[in-house]
Amino acid sequence: MKGPLFYSKILLFGEYGIIKDSKGLSIPYNFYKGALKVEDNLEGVAMRSNESLQNFVAYLKDLQETEPNLVQFDLERLDRDIAAGLYFDSSIPQGYGVGSSGALVAAVYDQYALDKITVLENLTKDKLLVLKGIFGKMEAFFHGTSSGLDPLNSYLSLPILINSKDNIEPTGIPSQSVDGKGAVFLIDSGIVGETAPMITIFMEKLKDQGFRQVLKEQFVKHTDACVENFLKGDIKALFSNTKELSAVVLNHFKPMIPEQFHQVWKKGIETNDYYLKLCGSGGGGYILGFTPDIDKAKESLKDYKLEVVYQF
Repeated sequence: MKGPLFYSKILLFGEYGIIKDSKGLSIPYNFYKGALKVEDNLEGVAMRSNESLQNFVAYLKDLQETEPNLVQFDLERLDRDIAAGLYFDSSIPQGYGVGSSGALVAAVYDQYALDKITVLENLTKDKLLVLKGIFGKMEAFFHGTSSGLDPLNSYLSLPILINSKDNIEPTGIPSQSVDGKGAVFLIDSGIVGETAPMITIFMEKLKDQGFRQVLKEQFVKHTDACVENFLKGDIKALFSNTKELSAVVLNHFKPMIPEQFHQVWKKGIETNDYYLKLCGSGGGGYILGFTPDIDKAKESLKDYKLEVVYQF
């Protein structure tokens, strides 16, 4: 058995903000992918994945009992397949903010959910919210809490526009220009980030009135503007708002930025060669960058490996 492929994702805009109802924009990133497979003789990574799936199934059993109306799985078949050597064969790096657990959740739902909502049917906003709710509960096993957006993106393999918590829709994004100078890129921080501790820090910060104000008046404001600029192809305004967003993150989300990147982050804002932002919850993994001139950014960041994900 080999299940269909599920891709990684990049949340271009909206990290942390979507918890507070900012807009968000998530796109599939086909460079990394994963699929469910069965092997007789498991070892190494495959064996660890199989063990993790066993724990995940125990969690799904509890979920099914406590919330029977949410989702039902063919757990007997899932148990049999795990005993036969089921694992998630994935190239998606874990703890990098590109949705490794999201792809796994999407794959398990696709293969084992009963009465599943399929990608081929007419996906109304209501159905998308139901899916997002199911995926959020499933992915909570990995992170303690989840919006459900990563698995949704992986499952649909479409860009998703988040207007608010209860208003999401598939969207089109401007087509890429292969020889465009402007680019979105990833930098590998070289550190694995853990989502749960970062969310804990954020929730702690939210208790502070001043931080809540910054979040609302600066972070959410510029995030919403970035989403609109990107979708409309208003590149000049996009870079102006991304610069503002990068500065807000540097000033108010420092714990989420690996320490060795504080100066690099600042340099981008000062030189306008590039602007950095969090990719996922931060704390390590990938850092997302935006640049009006990819050659300039590569020169400026020559000590780092850049992975271009989108050109315009």
